Amino acid sequence: MADFYSQKNWYIVQTYSGLENSVKMNLMRRIETMQMEDKIYQVVIPEELTYEKKADGTMKEKLVKIYPGYVFIEMIVTDDSWFVVRNTPGVTGFLGSSGGGTKPIPLAPEEINPILKKAGLMATPKLNIQIGEQVRVAAGPFKDQIGTIDEIDTERSVATILVEMFGRPTPAELGFDEIEKLS
Repeated sequence: MADFYSQKNWYIVQTYSGLENSVKMNLMRRIETMQMEDKIYQVVIPEELTYEKKADGTMKEKLVKIYPGYVFIEMIVTDDSWFVVRNTPGVTGFLGSSGGGTKPIPLAPEEINPILKKAGLMATPKLNIQIGEQVRVAAGPFKDQIGTIDEIDTERSVATILVEMFGRPTPAELGFDEIEKLS
């Protein structure tokens, strides 16, 4: 198993609901005073803009926390960085850690990327391909096969392509970053 603790990964920290902003501020202060900038990179509270209709009929913009009670942290887990986050006032624990001194499990890219995209913290890859066009699969089990675009889901950044298997077209759902347009 790869030692993912020596790499930069995303983790989720549990807080009391409503204290996310103060936990973020406390954590940012502790990172600076304890010189952890080289181990703890980003502290994020995913929010999205919603619109609320007021009593007078006008619309009001409102930032809403997507995951109340959680703060997302991009960090390298060492004993020191783990201690700094765990002992920040308002932090109740890491998600994915069973307690008792066990280190947390990082989020997989397919788990954190949609959250970062929804919160506007990550650019959504663009696909300059139309339905019916031919593409080459750049990664995964169908690598280097040629397929035809059948569907495009821009919200999830995936495309369904038809690749030939056993003499018949078979649909495969692939991320925009896994396919490339044929020249």
